[in-house]
Amino acid sequence: MSNLIIPLQEHLGYNSKEEVPEIFTPYFKRDYYRKSFKKTHRKKSKKESCFTIIKGEETDDYYVETGYYIGVDWVVKNEVAAHIVPKLNDIEQIDYLKMLFSSIEHPEVVDHITDLFEIKWDQPKIEITQQQDLLTPFLIIEFLGVLKKIVKKGLKKSYYNVERNLYGRVKGKILVSKTIKHNVSKNENLKVFCSYEEFGANTKENRFLKKVFEFSKKFLPTYGKLTDTKGLQDLFHFINPAFDEVSSNTTARELRQFKSNSFFKEYDEAVRLGKLILERFAYNISNTSQTTISTPPFWIDMSKLFEFYVLGKLKDSFKQDVKFQYKYFGNELDFILKSTDLNMVIDAKYKPKYKDSRDNKDMRQVSGYARLKNVYEYLHGETEGVYDKIIDVLIIYPNQEAEDEIKIDKIKEDPIKDYIHSYRLGVKLPVITKNGEETIS
Repeated sequence: MSNLIIPLQEHLGYNSKEEVPEIFTPYFKRDYYRKSFKKTHRKKSKKESCFTIIKGEETDDYYVETGYYIGVDWVVKNEVAAHIVPKLNDIEQIDYLKMLFSSIEHPEVVDHITDLFEIKWDQPKIEITQQQDLLTPFLIIEFLGVLKKIVKKGLKKSYYNVERNLYGRVKGKILVSKTIKHNVSKNENLKVFCSYEEFGANTKENRFLKKVFEFSKKFLPTYGKLTDTKGLQDLFHFINPAFDEVSSNTTARELRQFKSNSFFKEYDEAVRLGKLILERFAYNISNTSQTTISTPPFWIDMSKLFEFYVLGKLKDSFKQDVKFQYKYFGNELDFILKSTDLNMVIDAKYKPKYKDSRDNKDMRQVSGYARLKNVYEYLHGETEGVYDKIIDVLIIYPNQEAEDEIKIDKIKEDPIKDYIHSYRLGVKLPVITKNGEETIS
């Protein structure tokens, strides 16, 4: 490869200094390097650090801190890049694709996946191996999640233009030049090339989606870190029949120029993701088997992905009793739970430190949400004395020693010290073992 890659993991440098290997430091010309992600949360945008590299005060050593983002970006443009993988410790690599795959089972997640990543198309591309490519499988699984939702609703049908060489009849507009070239010149005088409209699913939008779907089916089996192969095959089998009558015949030029004018937001999102995927392969399906690829810098927001993963786990346990992103006058709660046994305000925090401590700023925030008048009325109605009650709050955080399910009897098992009616619950994340298989046991 023409550029060097610094291998890193998320959550580095907070508890102790993490030194950058000396092989990379001769390329550093500054004392400070930082890359950030523009995060939009609760309608507010701010830049959060993906990584920071700082030169030591008394030595020539450089130290690095990484945040809650995975991906690859330049440290020194065209020379050295940082590649950050999903790890909560030094041993286990988090299976972020399994987290996403699990999340897209729930329609609410598919409606909110647009803010999960950032791609810097205007920056020089970085050479990485296919196994270092965190973005392409991520985009494809997102695309498949949206496509599944479209298929559940049914493919959109409309009128579209077709050209047919008809025998003994005429329909629509006669294509004179094609008729002469393909029929008259061959003495097939009973055939006429015609252009006319048909109604059905073989529209430009659906042909585009099928082409991307075929790209996806070719790429994913070659990606060694994909673990849920049965779930993937089930998804393929679910989507395939819907496109039986849809052609994938389209040119690279048509794909590049394709624009969605659909009134269906799922189609707009699927087209957006599809164009990103095809751009990754330079619109050439044979490029999916390359071992070394060039990628624009990109970042994936693991804290947002964790929020979606938690939503899926809550839905598994509480079904429709969980409301996602409850909004009221500029306030947006991660989750609010209203069930027969539990009424709670719940926040997902991608911070492993909750296992042994807490974050007072987080506690003030979630406690404030639990004091909103509208939240009281949603959970308890407008009965007399309702405001005298204290609403429980729960922080859900990643803990690899916990269970991977959210069990009702465990929710209030771990109260947060110094706060009343406040609890924390760890959730185990899926990991990739050395042989490439996923485990959560």
